Amino acid sequence: MEKVRAAVKTGPSKIEMREFPMPEIPEDGDSALMKIEVAGICGTDVKMYKEELKTGGPVIMGHENIGVIVKAGKEFTARKGFKVGDRVFVEHYVACGKCEWCHSGEYRHCENTDWRSNPDGIRYGYSTSDKPPHLWGGFAEYMYLPWNAVVHKVPDGMTPERAGLVTPMANGIEWALFDSKVGYNSVVLIQGPGQQGLSQVVACKQAGAKLIIVTGTTKDAARFEVAKKLGADVTIDVQTENPLERIMEVTGGYGVDVSLDCTAGAGTAAILLGVEAMKRKGGTLLIQGEMSEFPNFPIGKVTVKYITIKSARGHSYKACELALEQLASKRFPLDLLTTHRFRLDEVEKAIKAVTGEGEIKGAVHVSLMPWRTVEDSEKDAAKAAAAA
Repeated sequence: MEKVRAAVKTGPSKIEMREFPMPEIPEDGDSALMKIEVAGICGTDVKMYKEELKTGGPVIMGHENIGVIVKAGKEFTARKGFKVGDRVFVEHYVACGKCEWCHSGEYRHCENTDWRSNPDGIRYGYSTSDKPPHLWGGFAEYMYLPWNAVVHKVPDGMTPERAGLVTPMANGIEWALFDSKVGYNSVVLIQGPGQQGLSQVVACKQAGAKLIIVTGTTKDAARFEVAKKLGADVTIDVQTENPLERIMEVTGGYGVDVSLDCTAGAGTAAILLGVEAMKRKGGTLLIQGEMSEFPNFPIGKVTVKYITIKSARGHSYKACELALEQLASKRFPLDLLTTHRFRLDEVEKAIKAVTGEGEIKGAVHVSLMPWRTVEDSEKDAAKAAAAA
């Protein structure tokens, strides 16, 4: 029987290469098989990699997945409109299609895809690989697509790596534009210049924001330069400058309309800065991350300033479609974000590249490419050496 290789998380900071049986895709069935071209690595993967297993078994991580459909049942093709040979982006939600959330178009909130509370829930990159047909993540050669997978067509001519930016770009559109209502003349604070924060820069610039401020740390120097090229007006190193004083200086004491937390769980500091930097009345504070405690939360300032707090919870179908259009437009130099490529057996190295903990510095969007070879890596290294 043909086998599929996958990089499997078996414990905290532990990855093993394993093989799984190739799923059967009946000719008349309602499932499909996707050959993974790019699985993006984000801050959530970094966090999951270090944590205990939470799904009752080992996990094939990877939820930012681009690939080509290589097998598809007739029912799947009829239902989805996709056929063998199509390059697609598959969202990480696998919803039921029957509940109130699904019928309202908000399938990201469906219990069927909530792996935290539903042991039978399926979400790519989060659910256990013990559940047949096992291939529930992008850190593998292939991924199984059931009838309820959420699939988008990648525009013709777009490279898999560029398409791999669709998840952070969709988050940028969802969080900044749909949730926080960033628009013409807005003053925006974006905390954290990783792939999420840089995608927020693009979304805010596209929406007509008047002033975009990006904060980060000293190690983010290269990312600050990318942020400026994408449209950021001001960058602030919070380790060498007083961020609040600098924000008030560049806004003439006005502060910001919207504060977007893209720090990947940096703690309470980002939230407190967002509250302090908010304009006197009516701003929006978007937060993400899991903080079990927040002592002395400034609820008084939040109420007096009439601040609306929004939670960053994934993306909608519309945000993904708009993100793909944005990537296809080539209006912004988004190839600056696709900085590093790794093989399937280099997952741990790829994760460390995102955090800057390894030998690689300045990574923004890291692409895991399961079919990449050692020879491909050597060619890229040779090109980089020649360019230097």
